[in-house]
Amino acid sequence: MAASALRVAVLGGGPGGLYTAALLARQGHRVEVWERRAPDDTFGFGVVLSDETLGGIERADTVVHAALGAEFVRWDDVDVVHRGRLLTSGGHGFAALGRRRLLEILHERCAGLGVRLRFRTGAPDAWALAATHDLVVAADGVHSATRTSGAAHFRPTVTEGRCRYIWLAADFAFDAFRFEIAETEHGVMQLHAYPYSRPMPDDHRAPGPAGTRIRSGASTVIVEMREEVWRAAGFDLCDEEESAARCAKTFGEALRGRPLRGNRSAWTRFPTVVCGSWSHGNVALVGDAAHTAHFSIGSGTKLAVEDALALAEALAAEPAVPQALAAYEEARRPAVASTQRAAAASMRWFEDIEGYVAQPARQFAFNLLTRSRRVTHDNLRLRDPRFTRAVERDFGCPQPDPQTPGGAGTPPMFTPFTLRGLTLRNRVVVSPMDMYSARDGVPGEFHLVHLGARALGGAGLVMTEMVCVSAEGRITPACAGLWTAEQATAWKRIVDFVHTSAPGAALGVQLGHSGRKGSTRVMWEGMDEPLPQGNWPLVAASALPYRPGVSAVPRALTRDDLTAIRSEFAAAAVRAADCGFDLLELHCAHGYLLSGFLSPLTNHRDDAYGGSPEKRLRFPLEVFDAVREVWPEDRPMTVRLSATDWAPGGTTPEEAEGIAAAFAAHGADAVDVSTGQVVADEKPEYGRSYQTPHADRIRNALGVPVIAVGAISSWDDVNSLLLAGRADLCAVGRPHLYDPNWTLHAAADQDYAGPAAPWPDPYRAGSRKPPTGRG
Repeated sequence: MAASALRVAVLGGGPGGLYTAALLARQGHRVEVWERRAPDDTFGFGVVLSDETLGGIERADTVVHAALGAEFVRWDDVDVVHRGRLLTSGGHGFAALGRRRLLEILHERCAGLGVRLRFRTGAPDAWALAATHDLVVAADGVHSATRTSGAAHFRPTVTEGRCRYIWLAADFAFDAFRFEIAETEHGVMQLHAYPYSRPMPDDHRAPGPAGTRIRSGASTVIVEMREEVWRAAGFDLCDEEESAARCAKTFGEALRGRPLRGNRSAWTRFPTVVCGSWSHGNVALVGDAAHTAHFSIGSGTKLAVEDALALAEALAAEPAVPQALAAYEEARRPAVASTQRAAAASMRWFEDIEGYVAQPARQFAFNLLTRSRRVTHDNLRLRDPRFTRAVERDFGCPQPDPQTPGGAGTPPMFTPFTLRGLTLRNRVVVSPMDMYSARDGVPGEFHLVHLGARALGGAGLVMTEMVCVSAEGRITPACAGLWTAEQATAWKRIVDFVHTSAPGAALGVQLGHSGRKGSTRVMWEGMDEPLPQGNWPLVAASALPYRPGVSAVPRALTRDDLTAIRSEFAAAAVRAADCGFDLLELHCAHGYLLSGFLSPLTNHRDDAYGGSPEKRLRFPLEVFDAVREVWPEDRPMTVRLSATDWAPGGTTPEEAEGIAAAFAAHGADAVDVSTGQVVADEKPEYGRSYQTPHADRIRNALGVPVIAVGAISSWDDVNSLLLAGRADLCAVGRPHLYDPNWTLHAAADQDYAGPAAPWPDPYRAGSRKPPTGRG
């Protein structure tokens, strides 16, 4: 026994608790495990582990790794069945085994290492054990009693999903991970299935309908559907046996008429657990007690095993328990947060699956495979180039000439897109980004260089910052405008430069009014901070300040005010048309004036312009109509919306759909879908491409073209969003600040040299990436 051996109590005999016990026992610690169930008493059926997790197990304990390797079922394919058509994508790499067999392996390893296993024994209170042990590891599951009793320290939030699902099993093995939908009279139901035990040596394969490949063995089968579908179908009245029978009947072709069985299986809603802290004192949470991630992206067991590996590594590096627990959480939290973001995206995708079933089969399959944003277009090209090329062909990407060795095809982002009379040469948009560099609303040399450089940089559409329709409608004194002839002359110079020096690039203008968010300092001097002097009066839908106690209180607009502002927008649109802008966007997002009418959080009016969503829409639509009337018929007009306020009581997804539909009905050629910045106390769910699900929802619900925006940072993300049918155009902002030639460099990185991304003649000599060192 090591001199520094700790006395460790582990609460919970699931895989996470047992593997933690084994790893700590290998380090010489004295470990005991409490599990209230019998050794072979377990929920669920199969467990999936990734190669990454297995690599960690191999490095930490070759004995467990070898035992697992002898049991695994391995496969590479994902089968997607869409309206009776089977599509297969390969190269994914999965490994699974039965949960019961996994527990047996861990029981044997723990026993061999001297871990004391207490089965059928309720654990003492974690905090009582903390007084008699050096470390208490709470691996007591999603309904963790430790987390509940220590809620003040762990600060948990538990959010349930909108679907019901049930874990079942089939006594045969599919050859692949299988996703299948059933479009029933009650709504869409989906099946997730995968094998977890090997066939006997004398088994043989028997092909089934729709390409079903079945062999003996066993498979986990999860059936999932929206709550309202579940109730309409009457599953809320079914017991376990009847639920299994009805699910088997619904997916009878996939199962070849074979039954499903349960294991104390019950319909439930997935609980996403997030904790502010995973430890307090000498008590630590692992696995589902600390965090959960939706089953559609992997196994909770995988996360628990990785927690055990991280905790053991932290204790080996830092014997003092408090410091080790801090190191464990610091090392592990970023990976868990990333997994939870991917899981949330995947869960939402399945919750909204009804909006995707009308997609073409290959696009549906690609959409499903890339739903969590962990698998991307470029990644899928490496895994299964044949499948990916077929998806690209369906999308309309010209394919490489087979007679040209090494020739590259056309990436999705470099296909054209037409809005009204404007055909964009590619799908990349430079987002509107406030530059705060104008004087008296007049754009100057900075704007010429800024917008000109990005037009030369290859984007299909370059958008101006929000161009204000009046002096009072500015955000800051340095905002650009279009309310005077002098401003129009300056803008025309920029437009002419783009059209002359960057032929093929389109330049769009975004018109807006700051509303209650005006009269502030420029961003780098204090974002949303009022001016120290020289403030102008603010106006808004209602007399509500943006930052109570900080921002000025705006005046609620009267009917006469509304008429005047509507005229200001129309007058600015006339000037924009005379300047030669190719596209006009109406800014109805981010809490500015028109956005303030749309959100129930900022519009408290009791007249014809407030109250119901239809009334809140009235003034923004009046402005849109006034602008559309004077904007040239052949030039497109778009509208930017905040699809969520990221705050309770704000715009709902259903209301956002209704708002987008209304603008489309009034002639909007596309909807630029952003989110938030409507109220100061918002709580956005930041992450890569975090706003794109809102664009996706509007596009697939309404069939209207959308521009996706929001932390789209790579050309791979752009290609993935387009191929999956989640967006028609992608607005990329900060990457274009980092690199004005972002689009041209994206083409070079993908070996594309076609007409959608032409290098300006003076720059052609630099169109190849320069060498960075000696090779």
